[in-house]
Amino acid sequence: MTRDPAAARAAFLEAGVFLARLADEVEELDEAAEDSLWERPALGSWDLRALLGHAGRALSTLTAYLDRPAAAEECTGTGHYYALAASADPQEVAARGTAAGRELGPEPAAAVRAALEAAREALARVPLEQDPLIRTPFGGARLRTYLPTRTFELAVHGLDVAAACGLDRTPPDHVLADTALTLAEIAAERGRVPELLQALTGRRSLPPGWSLLG
Repeated sequence: MTRDPAAARAAFLEAGVFLARLADEVEELDEAAEDSLWERPALGSWDLRALLGHAGRALSTLTAYLDRPAAAEECTGTGHYYALAASADPQEVAARGTAAGRELGPEPAAAVRAALEAAREALARVPLEQDPLIRTPFGGARLRTYLPTRTFELAVHGLDVAAACGLDRTPPDHVLADTALTLAEIAAERGRVPELLQALTGRRSLPPGWSLLG
């Protein structure tokens, strides 16, 4: 599946803005609360700070990996990226999120905004017509492959942050469209389009806990 490079970049940046605005809202709620919202249980073993830290890594990893050229293209598509990512140790992922939460420091919202601006500047240094081969944790991948994974993470975990705080917030439509395309790529990579198609058209129900990422 091919995305327009300009549209893909716009979706990524708008997803980053969505997360940054959520962080601002959480900070305002936290200031008015008796107990710290940042320590509120959010997702799995993560509290809200750790969840935001993990989500913010979608910004900081792009910035970092754009400076890490790869010698070979080992990850050949966005769906393939998530197939490879399925081998990651869940405990290590959880630990990285917790560490990222701590690294947000005393002003988490400001840290997310800074990460967004750094990612914006790093992406702006890459001409639109270029598609560099970068080194990711799952092998060399083109920017066109990796960027949608960052948009997906920002959107999904942005929704997680909103839910943890009881906020009714949704990413912009073009961000949702980009993430829907990523979901389709993941389903195609895993051969799960038929069951997903049947579920989405009311032909069947998916079992509890069913996930394209599991």
